[in-house]
Amino acid sequence: MTIEEIIRVTQGTLVCGKAHLPDEVDRAFCSDLMSDVLTLGCSDILLITGLANVQAIRTAEMADIRYILMVRDKEVTEEMIRLVKENDMVLIKTSFSMFKSAGILYESGLKPVY
Repeated sequence: MTIEEIIRVTQGTLVCGKAHLPDEVDRAFCSDLMSDVLTLGCSDILLITGLANVQAIRTAEMADIRYILMVRDKEVTEEMIRLVKENDMVLIKTSFSMFKSAGILYESGLKPVY
């Protein structure tokens, strides 16, 4: 799926990363527990999370994850936006729950990490 398709099916809003709209993503992982994200060992996935703080962005950076979907209409801070831009990442937000977002993305062809 492209980032543009992910935004469309989740009725999301692109916060940062317009240049990456045509990028392809094959897999996704849902977590609010960033220690689980650090154990993945794969990059270029979509991280689906409701943890709306700088730690989520820093964890994604450490794990080489460029694509983040914030669920439950969480507010994104200026510091988060700054870090996303600095690291050339994509940040999307949606009002959907994590469960609904994951289900829609799975039905649309995105695969789980495991």
